Amino acid sequence: MARMTKQAILHRMVMPGHICPYGLKAKHLLESCGFAVDDRWLTTREETDAFKAEHGVATTPQTFIDGVRIGGYDDLRRHFGLKVADPDATSYTPVIALFAMTALMALAASFSVEGNAFTSRAAEWFISFSMIVLALLKLQDVDKFATMFLNYDLLARRWVPYASIYPFAEGLAGVLMTAHALPWLSIPVALFIGGIGAASVFKAVYIDRRDIKCACVGGSSKVPLGFVSLTENVMMAAMALWMARMWF
Repeated sequence: MARMTKQAILHRMVMPGHICPYGLKAKHLLESCGFAVDDRWLTTREETDAFKAEHGVATTPQTFIDGVRIGGYDDLRRHFGLKVADPDATSYTPVIALFAMTALMALAASFSVEGNAFTSRAAEWFISFSMIVLALLKLQDVDKFATMFLNYDLLARRWVPYASIYPFAEGLAGVLMTAHALPWLSIPVALFIGGIGAASVFKAVYIDRRDIKCACVGGSSKVPLGFVSLTENVMMAAMALWMARMWF
């Protein structure tokens, strides 16, 4: 006897100017779980609004299995026992991804220049590349970064403009340290902002015991302020001391 294919009905928006990405993800998920999908397109705003009113739902896509409405994409994931991301949950994923990529960049640059990936220059580049990328993330929205930074930075709380200056200073120091250029400027800048940053994080986390988000990867960060943030600032200050040892 032939095995019966599981059936699902999917209603999703497919309009000339908009194809719902969650509809595409829902279709892919259903097919990955072995369902034959009756893919029904909502091709106009009027058709979409009428569908929502008929079924008493606020969003599309909507999936039906065996005549029962499962719901949207997140509901479909829950139906299959899959994890649904919490948009408000704290996560170290951004910093893990950032440091992993800057480490690989440093190893690649060292191999290209020195013929060996594992050199002292690779360690320097890892820190300076990380400073540059962290500054880039902050510079995407300086005001949002500054607002979050003011939650814990000791100097910014006393002189508010410092919160907006910080990402420019971090990026400048990172670029100059990568090039080994103008050490008289890059070293004091990195030592200053790294030292103040480390003291601020240590006080907020380990003395005041505050549970707040870190602004290190930008103002929309869900990364908790803690050991990673402290390490970032300590590494920056340590890099400044290492380069001062070489240059002076």
